[in-house]
Amino acid sequence: MTSNDSGLFTDQFTQNPYPTYSKLREEDPIHAVRFPDGQSGWMVTRYEEAEKVLKDPRFTKDLSKIYGGSMDQMSVFTQNMLFSDPPDHKRLRGLAQKAFTPKMILGMRERIQEITDELLAAMEGRDQVDLIDEFAFPLPIIVICEILGVPSADRDKFRLWSNSMIEGTSGELGVTVQQHMNEFVQYLGQWFAKVREHPGDDLISKLIQAEEEGDRLSERELYGVVTLLIIAGHETTVNLIGNTVLSLLENPEQRKLLMEKPELVNQAIEESLRFNGPVEFSTSRWAAEDFEFQGKALKKGDLVVASLNSANRDPDQFADPELFDIQREKSPHLAFGKGIHMCLGAPLARLEGEIAIASLLDHFPKMGLAVKSSDLEWRPGMIVRGVKELPIRL
Repeated sequence: MTSNDSGLFTDQFTQNPYPTYSKLREEDPIHAVRFPDGQSGWMVTRYEEAEKVLKDPRFTKDLSKIYGGSMDQMSVFTQNMLFSDPPDHKRLRGLAQKAFTPKMILGMRERIQEITDELLAAMEGRDQVDLIDEFAFPLPIIVICEILGVPSADRDKFRLWSNSMIEGTSGELGVTVQQHMNEFVQYLGQWFAKVREHPGDDLISKLIQAEEEGDRLSERELYGVVTLLIIAGHETTVNLIGNTVLSLLENPEQRKLLMEKPELVNQAIEESLRFNGPVEFSTSRWAAEDFEFQGKALKKGDLVVASLNSANRDPDQFADPELFDIQREKSPHLAFGKGIHMCLGAPLARLEGEIAIASLLDHFPKMGLAVKSSDLEWRPGMIVRGVKELPIRL
């Protein structure tokens, strides 16, 4: 069976993938598929198997183990912890972790609230806004830019580059994607040169100093780690905010409950992550050897991805999984992954999401969708799940 006869990656699937996921979980949970970029591989749709894919060391993230050669021969964008196995993974993640300690994240609460209030104040007095453009995008990009030490004034460039590279996984933007990747690398190179001359207290300065102090961070790894942090550091939160607002507006009784009990905001964020998570699929893994996995014969080099959003609606794991319930008990969802590759920025994304949603409902308690849900356009590609625009009546 291929993607063409299973309903995958069509426009209808992009708008609402969940009926297709339900069918696959029942009929063929480890599904042979041709992905939009032309690669063939396996898609895992049930929770139990998805969790195993995310944690089983027989699935490698290091392409050099499949194709030979060294990581230095791979794309600069794969020179980071997301595309590495131990021991490189531990070293690279450890360097980036310096900016994401629990103490540092909590210390950012006041600044995140300030940015949130400024963005909401700019929306006051207007009848309608695109919430993605005016709020969900600028909040996390300003935060990650401040952490890294790059000018938030360049955020529109980051958005263009990020969208191109992420939506390019639809297989439709090859030339544009390559051009934007080149522009991004050139920008980073110029910024790194400035930081080397005038280092500060930001994360890029710390990473460059680690490189110069012999902490085994190569130039290509520096590019790879910073690229990952800039892109992943805001993309997840943009869609977390947008998807949460949409779910609350589509489920008015849950929105009413949250406004009556604002202390439920943490649970609302966790339920949004489970119900319609901001990351559609896990990043790619490859079978490091021939082995049988849940009844399927995998060959070395086979591409495997887990559908995180399908796993998070698996009825074997979650009661009433199609129900958006902000009072759901603690949820073991896979929205941020699992195992050693679990999202480094998850605590920051959660904090930004909680502040954003609580503040938005407080500022605009009567807001509503300005269009029908069915008219919203969802972003293409194999990574994120989120709407391109979210027109809101304030």
